[in-house]
Amino acid sequence: MEQTKNERMKNNADALFFTQEVCVEAPQTSAGSHQRNHLRDFSSGVSAQERFDMSERVRNFIFVSPHFPENYRSFCIRLHENGVNVLGIGDAPYDSLDWTLKEALTEYYRVDSMEDYDSMFRAVAFFCFKYGRIDGLESNNEYWLEQDARLREDFNIPGMKPQMLALLKRKSSMKEYYAQAQVPCARHHLVKDLAESLAFIQKVGYPVICKPDKGVGAADTFKIDNEEELRQFHQLNLMHENFIMEEFVPGDIYSYDAIIDSQGNPLLETGNHTMVSIMDTVNNQESVAFCIEKQIKEDLRQAGRRCVRAAGVRSRFIHFEFFRLSQDHAYLGKKGSVVALEMNFRPSGGFTPDMINQACSTDVYRDWADMVTYDCLRDKGEVERYYCVSVGLRDCRRYVHTPEQIHEKYADRIVLEQRLPDVLAMAMGDTIYLARFSTEEEMKEFIQFLTQEV
Repeated sequence: MEQTKNERMKNNADALFFTQEVCVEAPQTSAGSHQRNHLRDFSSGVSAQERFDMSERVRNFIFVSPHFPENYRSFCIRLHENGVNVLGIGDAPYDSLDWTLKEALTEYYRVDSMEDYDSMFRAVAFFCFKYGRIDGLESNNEYWLEQDARLREDFNIPGMKPQMLALLKRKSSMKEYYAQAQVPCARHHLVKDLAESLAFIQKVGYPVICKPDKGVGAADTFKIDNEEELRQFHQLNLMHENFIMEEFVPGDIYSYDAIIDSQGNPLLETGNHTMVSIMDTVNNQESVAFCIEKQIKEDLRQAGRRCVRAAGVRSRFIHFEFFRLSQDHAYLGKKGSVVALEMNFRPSGGFTPDMINQACSTDVYRDWADMVTYDCLRDKGEVERYYCVSVGLRDCRRYVHTPEQIHEKYADRIVLEQRLPDVLAMAMGDTIYLARFSTEEEMKEFIQFLTQEV
């Protein structure tokens, strides 16, 4: 009798230890067919149809943590729609999964803790034994990137491996790739002792920014304005982390967000603009506002592409961050120049993928799945572009306008209103509003209306 998916859910596999040879055996050919029409590709010399015909079919793909963040189940759903066996590994009980995710997963393997590498190894080993060659493994989640890479190496699964990821995750190592890409970046030094920090500041001046060399977002980030604050920083018990100190860069943060194919070519390009400092919003619990821009500016697009080439990015959804200088800088360039900040080898967090959908009239979950499956995108033709803005409001702040007034004025523009769990609220706000606008002026009025305080 055929097992149900619930019965196939595995809580342990004590007897399953298989050699890597099981996982790298040649894939079986498939008699099944897939839609091959209406594919587009931005690479030169080879058509999308030829790329699809030449490539081996992606049959089995492991998605790590398909249930969290909640919107990531859409990556699995779109892969499933492309005919891929989507094999999920997570720590949530199978019965708690959304029904749409259950339908998308060929099989789900539950582990007690995703932090336990031995459990994750057993899960991948089981899938290798049962399904043969695994064509890809991904979480698209910053927290699991290193574990993803280790699993790929241990089971010879295509994709980024630990040695490369270790270089690309350290902000100090990123500087080398920015130099290759000819994109300026802040001068830096790795924090060791007070004397070396003082010597560095003698060159660049105050303020300086200190943050973990390997980290993401604004966690454990310090802005140091004078020697007293520098001495206080060195007295903190933070030396379990390797910190990088950088000169302060005056400017707003912009991003280059793209889906990159196996040849390093962008299949989809867009970008966001953060109007307020992420560090300030986290440290001071201020309102949060950022948007997906209607059109990415050409100098930012070219800087992003050069960084992709320098870092050797292949078959990934990426989020590269840059400053745009708000004033002339003696070392970094003229006002308006693009300056590199950091490279992230996963989608921008939170609801950004859904914001890209609204701004670009697309489905980035399908676009990513098409990249994985076909190494190109299905043709959508010309699409309408918009600004899509996210405004995060804090429970600790008193605002002029109530939720009822917000809805009365902007009901036809708001595409999402949601309370966020604590794990996301620190960076994004307790309640977020996503809204779509045709003009930048309309968007700015919306931000002002929501964030105006008593």
